[in-house]
Amino acid sequence: MKALADSKANKYFLAAVLLIAVLIPQVITSPSIMQILILTLFYAYLTSSWNLVGGFAGVLPLGHSAFIGIGAYTSTILYLHYGLSPWFGMLAGGVLAAVIGVIIGIPTLKLRGAYFALATMAFGEGLRVLVENVDTIGPLKVNGPRGLLINLTGNSFIDYQFTSKASYYYIILALLLIILLITWLLMRSKIGYYLSAGGEDPEAAAALGINVPRYKVMAMAISCFFTALAGTFYAQMFLYFYPKSILGLDMSFEIAFIALIGGRGTILGPVLGALLLRPLNEFTRIYLGGILPGMHLVIFGLILILVMIFQPRGIQEPLTRLYRRILYRIKGS
Repeated sequence: MKALADSKANKYFLAAVLLIAVLIPQVITSPSIMQILILTLFYAYLTSSWNLVGGFAGVLPLGHSAFIGIGAYTSTILYLHYGLSPWFGMLAGGVLAAVIGVIIGIPTLKLRGAYFALATMAFGEGLRVLVENVDTIGPLKVNGPRGLLINLTGNSFIDYQFTSKASYYYIILALLLIILLITWLLMRSKIGYYLSAGGEDPEAAAALGINVPRYKVMAMAISCFFTALAGTFYAQMFLYFYPKSILGLDMSFEIAFIALIGGRGTILGPVLGALLLRPLNEFTRIYLGGILPGMHLVIFGLILILVMIFQPRGIQEPLTRLYRRILYRIKGS
């Protein structure tokens, strides 16, 4: 009965949080605040996608910005040169990123510790350098360091362009809910159990007959697919991007910081990490960006050190304990 009551309370709490999230654009009209909220959800979505392989699979990819770039460049090139709607280009970019993720993952996911992290960093940085130094890749025009500018069409669903910030907010909120639902379902499936077992103790999992590399590659493919969708969202929201803005290591590091601080390998950890760090990033950029560029990464590093010392499993764990205490007190009153 107690477990049933807790389950009902959790459902009510999640429903209340979702209702608040849906109503926020109806209450907040400031474009700058809405932009911060959109970027917070954007990084929560990115980190949740990263978490499928970076959290549950027990490895530390540090080159996921490459797949954001693949998604952005694929959908934008298909839109600018072939007239394909970014909605379809988004899916094409996701599939391409998943295929490349599998190709990269098959050899690299066998590596341990820092070697895998360095391999993914090398891939991400290599892709950025390549795109930055060529105007075309085969028949595709990437414009080198100049990047790609998307033509402004106004409010057009088919062109993935909207004049209202609320539209972008609801799109990224929907994407975040989808990846959280997929993560929840995956972690309660056989694949999720095998993936978690392989991430915690690969040798023991292999001894039980689990094909650990296979499930890690599957997680890599799913993670890369959804990460690439965020690239299209980024491109369509800003309508301009260049290699360093979307393929740079800064974005990869920030995703990893958010996961580690929030709680990697948990469903809500990436969301909590983004809620803490993204607003902090924006305020740091606004007030200190002109004086100390890159200061947000220094602050992230300091927060990460403190979290690793006092809460090595991330802030999700103490916040979960606090939530349960409040819940029990409400029930006891």
